[in-house]
Amino acid sequence: MGISNANAQLRKHSQHQKLRIKQGVKSGELTKKEIKNLIKERKEIHQNVKPAKSDGKIKPGERKILEKNKYNKAMRSKKT
Repeated sequence: MGISNANAQLRKHSQHQKLRIKQGVKSGELTKKEIKNLIKERKEIHQNVKPAKSDGKIKPGERKILEKNKYNKAMRSKKT
């Protein structure tokens, strides 16, 4: 997978997640606590991506760590 393709996938995922959060807010399916947690998780993910992209590209090892963190956060969200 090329760097630009990987970055595009991250952007697409982020945009999709943001849309899902907005839909949940609009429909009332998400509680205020859930919204707060989702926003916090998004910020944490973005804070992890920034250093990985600091040299202009996300290396395979960095990508693996980012994906693992994202998966762990998603699993924690499902438990609450």
